[in-house]
Amino acid sequence: QVQLVESGGGSVQAGGSLRLSCAASGSIFSINAMGWYRQAPGKQRELVADITSGDTTNYADSVKGRFTISRDNAKNTVYLQMNSLKPEDTGVYYCKIKTSKTIVGLTYRYDFWGQGTQVTVSS
Repeated sequence: QVQLVESGGGSVQAGGSLRLSCAASGSIFSINAMGWYRQAPGKQRELVADITSGDTTNYADSVKGRFTISRDNAKNTVYLQMNSLKPEDTGVYYCKIKTSKTIVGLTYRYDFWGQGTQVTVSS
């Protein structure tokens, strides 16, 4: 079993900052990528940012220059520093990890999601 524990959500005024954390624990084999997604009311879940095991990052256009994703491999933790927050950043933020393990030459891939943390930005 793999558990993802998210923290750092909350309420903030526009222009403020928040830092989200997501720590993975349990039977983790190889983490290939870690990322953050968000879902606003009435909208589909969307990618905010992700980071590979080689530290290659990818951001949604709407957050480029404001958000920074990083990871601590020793702690199996991914972070999302969110600056210059806007009301449209409001939503439930979920972390996701992509893992894999190879057994007798076959690679198995598993994705795991966190429970979500609420971020509310008021104008």
